[in-house]
Amino acid sequence: MSKYGPSIEGISTSSKPPSPKNISLREAIELGEYDPEYLSRFPDWSTLSRTIQWNYIKKALDVRERQLIQQWSEVSNVLDFRLKPELKIALKNIEIKRHKLLDDSERLLLEYSS
Repeated sequence: MSKYGPSIEGISTSSKPPSPKNISLREAIELGEYDPEYLSRFPDWSTLSRTIQWNYIKKALDVRERQLIQQWSEVSNVLDFRLKPELKIALKNIEIKRHKLLDDSERLLLEYSS
């Protein structure tokens, strides 16, 4: 644990998101939620064709990619980066999430193109 709180290294990113309560399918997509399992909890999802579902997923993947790039640039542009070694951990975690996003994107493309 650093003076800034617990290390983000040990934070798990694989937990299931809670079920949607006060958010619409469109809002979830605009916030970068691309997991079909989560999106299927919205009543509208089952009424959409696979083509439209893929288009929504692709849009959410693009949003999430932009979010991660923005996070990475915000962390990497911190003044006097050399005095804050914990930021290297944050950058590494963002890079790991970006690689997972790319893997998920490929997997979903294969799943929805068949």
